Amino acid sequence: MTAIQNRIPTTHVGSLPRPVDILDLMKVRLSGAAYDHADYDARVRGAVADIVARQIDCGIDIVADGEMSKAGFFSYVRERLSGFEPRPGQGPKLFAREREAFPEYYEEYFKRAMLGGAVAPMVPMFCVGPVRYRGEVELRKDIDNLRAALGPRDPSSAFVPAVAPSGVGVNAFYKTEAEYLNAVGEALRTEYLAIIEAGFLLQIDDPFLSDVFVEPGLDAKAMRRKADLYVEAVNHSLRGIPPEKVRYHTCYGINEGPRIHEAELADVVDCMLNVKAGAYSFEAANCRHEHEYHLWEHVVLPDGKAIIPGVITHASNIVEHPDLIAERLIRFAKLVGRERVIAGADCGFSSQACYHTEVHPTVIWAKFKALAEGARIASARLY
Repeated sequence: MTAIQNRIPTTHVGSLPRPVDILDLMKVRLSGAAYDHADYDARVRGAVADIVARQIDCGIDIVADGEMSKAGFFSYVRERLSGFEPRPGQGPKLFAREREAFPEYYEEYFKRAMLGGAVAPMVPMFCVGPVRYRGEVELRKDIDNLRAALGPRDPSSAFVPAVAPSGVGVNAFYKTEAEYLNAVGEALRTEYLAIIEAGFLLQIDDPFLSDVFVEPGLDAKAMRRKADLYVEAVNHSLRGIPPEKVRYHTCYGINEGPRIHEAELADVVDCMLNVKAGAYSFEAANCRHEHEYHLWEHVVLPDGKAIIPGVITHASNIVEHPDLIAERLIRFAKLVGRERVIAGADCGFSSQACYHTEVHPTVIWAKFKALAEGARIASARLY
């Protein structure tokens, strides 16, 4: 991840808008209706090739497949892990404190989200039996599609996101939460290992870690115990995998909103750095978290590790000025070292496949170009 010399590399978090024809086929596929499997696979393969080429054209060094094959993590869990069933209307309430503080805003927000046309509803998944991995076929397609899209480029110039054990449903089967998380981690390890063996970087997506620190009903000690449990599960599933092959992403799980009830990075950072990864991705561009770069004035980044601060945000259609992006990168570089900074985004731009992403696709590409230009400006000043 830090193999690029004499400049700051660029990347993002993973998910990007899917083409309309893919979304149409996803809806049919997820409904259980008949569809042409070969045609669907061919369209996804073509979409991956297009999205990778466009990232490269924008100046992104470490690219992804845009999650073209995935409708979202809820459906992804259902397709790739056995032992779960959907339970509409049950499970934890998404960003509960935010919704309690701003009920009128979020009533409108979710109406807009419905109009956005997600192809799969966000239905909570409950574990009701032994967890096993069953997504080998779909995983192999993802790996082959990304490898083909890269052409002669080294596979280590691409990453593949995979969900953390903490993000997989609600336990209603195992005796303890630790037993449940370890079972999920063992199942997901199949996916983690396949990604690494293909030569790609593995990104563990874990917005759920930061959620712990604002979870209603937990005091500070209980929050830390639960967070440590999440980290232990991730590390158990990553055992034996070289940390330099792994990047860990945590965020706050929502896009545009007031966001006053989010964990501070100061609450999360110790747990985050305990994950056995080589680089850590976190939100740093939105106005609720930009000031948190000061944290690295006293938090020591372990040797051999890098950070991927978000310097463009997924929560606004304003395109960040390259000079501001450069300024953000230089702040971090002065604190942790220029060779330990990778320019990234706050979060993915389409974590749920939908017809109308919150940030317009044309704006996303403009943000990526600004990201690359900002990294160039920062590199010129730092090197």
